Amino acid sequence: MTHPKRDLKNINFKTINNYSLQINRWCLKVLAAWPITNTLIEKIISFVMIIFWSVALAIVLIPCIFYVLLEDSDFATKIGIFGPLFNRIVGVISYWTLLKRRRDIRNCIRHMETDWQLIRRIEDREIMLQYAKFGRFIAGFSAAFTQGGQLLYSIAKSLRTTTIIVNNQTFITHPMTCPAYSRIIDTRFSPINEIMIVIQFLTSCAVNCAIMSVCSLTGVLAMHACGQLRIMCVWLNKFVEDYKKVKTNSVELKLTTIIEHHLRVLSFIANIENIMHKICLVILSGCTINMCLLGYYAIMNGSAFDTAKVISYVTVYTAMGFNIFIFCYIGEILTEQSKNVGEMAYMINWYQLPHKTALCFILIIIRSNNVIKITAGKLIYLSIATFGDVIKTSMAYLNILRTLTI
Repeated sequence: MTHPKRDLKNINFKTINNYSLQINRWCLKVLAAWPITNTLIEKIISFVMIIFWSVALAIVLIPCIFYVLLEDSDFATKIGIFGPLFNRIVGVISYWTLLKRRRDIRNCIRHMETDWQLIRRIEDREIMLQYAKFGRFIAGFSAAFTQGGQLLYSIAKSLRTTTIIVNNQTFITHPMTCPAYSRIIDTRFSPINEIMIVIQFLTSCAVNCAIMSVCSLTGVLAMHACGQLRIMCVWLNKFVEDYKKVKTNSVELKLTTIIEHHLRVLSFIANIENIMHKICLVILSGCTINMCLLGYYAIMNGSAFDTAKVISYVTVYTAMGFNIFIFCYIGEILTEQSKNVGEMAYMINWYQLPHKTALCFILIIIRSNNVIKITAGKLIYLSIATFGDVIKTSMAYLNILRTLTI
């Protein structure tokens, strides 16, 4: 049997990096948003797919927006439509943000590959592998919840049938999650009804992939940064021991490597914040409103004993809550890991080092105290406390909506 540590030492760094990003790569390639395209054929296919998804999303969104604004229907009906419509709007914004930020995302992926090349010690690579596995777990969990909940809701909605009477003729039609304005597209009759249901199902998968990709990609990148910060703590802990054994300039060169690596990790975290802060605000706001609406839908259908709808609403609610929790957990753990580096620099036996060498640790402590935090739109710091505030806010909106409609 091959020794596992020997495998970890000799394994191709791209293999492990691709392993952590595999789920993101699958989803982003479906949307033509994967930032790494090597051949002309891949670029042409990506361009065609972007046009396809853009047209499909426009076919669903534009008639639905006109329906909400202009169609003569009651307030309760429009409230029921607003949730799926708003989720698609959030998904479209997420999709175009991913497309716009493809170059920055590619730079982050290259940064991760370079880190696997730079880190050579087996123990350090084991730490990186642990965080890579956890990042992949977050991506898989987000994909299962987000896609599973939304698909269950879409299928449950489209399988139902309603009867309409037009000019003394009876027709059976399938209701849509995002109905269209009748003066643009009349979806009551076959085959337009079936075609629009298929398009809506595909676009639902697309927007869910976009939202899930933002959440899971942020998780993978953040877990990689946490792994690098953890490695720094290990290096700092061993620095004094190495100095006692060797006491040469080579040990002081390790301090230079530690400081340079610290700045490299902080730069990587700053890039994550630069890429994700706007879309984090959109998803945070969108999920808060959608969770309020889903709670309202569950209450209204619960009183009507519609079990299938209630289950689908609860599943989607859980998925959106999990997506918000991912962002907040990532912000919390990155902040804690950044502070741990400064605490480790203070807790080691720095007083046993030469005076000039010990002074360098002050720079690490000061820089660690100035934490780069993941924010939503540079307005809201993402933390576990923020997650609690989001849940409370959605419940407050739910109470207001119930008061206005019941």
